[in-house]
Amino acid sequence: MDAAIYRALLDHRPTIRSQWEKVLRLDRGSSPLARPATLVYLLDTTLDEIFAILPDWSVRRHPSRMDAPPCPCGRNPFLAYFAAGRQAMHEGLVTVQARDAALTKHARDEAFACLDQAFQHLARREIEAFCQVCQFHPATHRRGDSGASLATDR
Repeated sequence: MDAAIYRALLDHRPTIRSQWEKVLRLDRGSSPLARPATLVYLLDTTLDEIFAILPDWSVRRHPSRMDAPPCPCGRNPFLAYFAAGRQAMHEGLVTVQARDAALTKHARDEAFACLDQAFQHLARREIEAFCQVCQFHPATHRRGDSGASLATDR
């Protein structure tokens, strides 16, 4: 990502955070862990991670398009969390880019691709990690030695 765009986006971080929280609070959540009041505490840490990986992210070194991370049950609290974050980050980048009249189409597109890929990378990691411990994930319903489902052995 271009250093000037990165710095402008970093300066815009408080607005991005505020917008992320607003969009997140529009969703009531599919479970107690997915409620916005629970997830807002992760915003600063997630933004720290995004802004830490963005300067070194290169669209040439990473796949151009990754599929959305799978969640078989749809109950993963990070689905809505990262959807709201993606929207807030995109809005922030568009705002930053609109302020720079000298920005070329190539620089604009590259910055958007970098942001999108870095954000998707982080979202995929977190969503997949949560799915691995989800009680509804198919792998957690494997059979133990007794033949009973581990998800129901309590």
